[in-house]
Amino acid sequence: MSVYNHRPMVPAPQSRIAEMLDAIRAEFDQLSREIYVNKSERDNIEHKMNTQLQEMHVFQQKLMEFERQQQAMKKQYEDEIARLRQQLEQVQGRGGGSGAAAAAAAVAAAGGHSSSVHTPPLSASNQQQQPPPSIGPGSNYFGGIMNPHGNGSSSQGPPQVVAPPMGDQHPTTPHSGYPPAMQSGPLPPSSYIAGSNNQQGYGYTSRGPVPGTPSAISSEPGTPKRKPASSSAIPSTSAAPPMNTAVGPTRPKSSQMGLAASGALGDVDPESVPSNMKIEGRDWFALFNPKTPRYLTVSLMHSLDLPSVVCCVKFSWDGRWLAAGCNRATYIYDVQTARRTCVLEDTNVQRDGDLYIRSVCFSPDGKFLATGAEDKQIRIWDIAAARIRNTFIGHDQDIYSLDFSRDSRVIASGSGDRTIRLWSMTEQKVLHIIPIQDLDQKDSGVTSVAISPDSRLVAAGSLDKMVRVWDIHSGQLLERLEGHKDSVYSVAFMPDGRTLVSGSLDKTIKMWQLGEGMDGRYGMERDRSKGACKMTFTGHKDFVLSVACTPDSNWIVSGSKDRSVQFWDPRTGATQFMLQGHKNSVISVATSLSGQTLFATGSGDNRARIWIYEPL
Repeated sequence: MSVYNHRPMVPAPQSRIAEMLDAIRAEFDQLSREIYVNKSERDNIEHKMNTQLQEMHVFQQKLMEFERQQQAMKKQYEDEIARLRQQLEQVQGRGGGSGAAAAAAAVAAAGGHSSSVHTPPLSASNQQQQPPPSIGPGSNYFGGIMNPHGNGSSSQGPPQVVAPPMGDQHPTTPHSGYPPAMQSGPLPPSSYIAGSNNQQGYGYTSRGPVPGTPSAISSEPGTPKRKPASSSAIPSTSAAPPMNTAVGPTRPKSSQMGLAASGALGDVDPESVPSNMKIEGRDWFALFNPKTPRYLTVSLMHSLDLPSVVCCVKFSWDGRWLAAGCNRATYIYDVQTARRTCVLEDTNVQRDGDLYIRSVCFSPDGKFLATGAEDKQIRIWDIAAARIRNTFIGHDQDIYSLDFSRDSRVIASGSGDRTIRLWSMTEQKVLHIIPIQDLDQKDSGVTSVAISPDSRLVAAGSLDKMVRVWDIHSGQLLERLEGHKDSVYSVAFMPDGRTLVSGSLDKTIKMWQLGEGMDGRYGMERDRSKGACKMTFTGHKDFVLSVACTPDSNWIVSGSKDRSVQFWDPRTGATQFMLQGHKNSVISVATSLSGQTLFATGSGDNRARIWIYEPL
């Protein structure tokens, strides 16, 4: 018998294992129920969210519908007010006091809107033309060319508008089709206007005729008197590049066109234009000249919203891309799809203040883009890499215009420092510095430059009302073209390279025939009695800010502070159509050089637009 009383080893009862399994099963069931409850709650919440989203979508649709209805009613009221105001001013223009009172009574009777219609007195102060903006350090270049009543106020305000002294200026009459807020007058002491959503619409509120404005296109002395129109064919221009050479049917020559056919569309009552002579879009319209045969139709292809005022637009040479210069950045778009493909911005520049890109220009091979800005630098961008390839420095003031030669070797730049500089792309240096040193001119800041298609000539427009032409290789002055009565803001060569077009703050466009001496060279010795100005185009109601030519030489395109774009026939001087497609000044126009019938516009309403013009 053992000293120790050992208890025998007994196996664990089976009931204990069963209890543990039951406990695990119960816990699992509890978790499963909780998961089911949570899933049900989640599904319920998602259902409620979807329901609320649907309700919000329905509410948004109703709100948009109300907004469309409100805009339609607003446009209807504005059109009615403009029409009644036009009638009132027509009666007042005839000097009939009793007629004016009757017209005012008619306004009061039409929808009860008499309280919102006010015609300001035609005092000397509001009849004066706005002075041109100055170019130089601290000046607000675009402040004077922005339509002060084309938009609402904007939060992005460049420098304040400085009102220059009102000197010897040409009187002008307010636009009879504008509401009172859109009549011309002194600029308000606020930032120049950029885009806004609470603005006057595009509609017909801005298209009234201006009493007393000459409607015929005037020719300079020495221009042959034009005869009645005939159906003679137009001789082809042998020097023109082989691009799009058949836009529209055959048109009469200038010598066959009577003055009566050159009426300005601003003097045409839109209501009297037949339906086949006007086109209306959702927020734009075009009026065709009823006094001339209609050859074209126009339509909006793309509308591009930009973050600031669009200072310049330019197509690439192959027509695939459009560049738009804005504040601090240049945006490149695919012309066919309107897709933004590239944004070029120098991030090393200080962020204080504004830095508007005043000019852009593609190299002919499409690899590079030159930009000129307020910081006096020319940047050459590698578009594919979206980086700066090199920078040209030398100008003392803002750079307002750039142009590439067709051989890609030279870039011309114009600046407020009264110089044109020619830069070598291969040697990366300045080739010529061409100063404007006329002693009789106080302000000769350069606003626009253009290189001829054969890369032999460079032309420039300036604040001193002159257009000058130099030899691009020697820098020798060849032409000094006088005729504009105010600053020249834009120049462009016709495809033949012998004809130059200029746009001015005197509201006209001029076409110049460049002279050639007996020895085959351009020169200052040409007989000036014959007159270099071949034709003057009159019809815009405010500053002409930009001009361009179509590659087939058939049309001259102009953009103006009056917010319109006009197509001009260089053979007759007549306007083909007037396009109102922006809410503010049309600062820049450009045509596609690739043979596509496209043109682009850039405006102070923060939009760039691509348009199609086609032959009927």
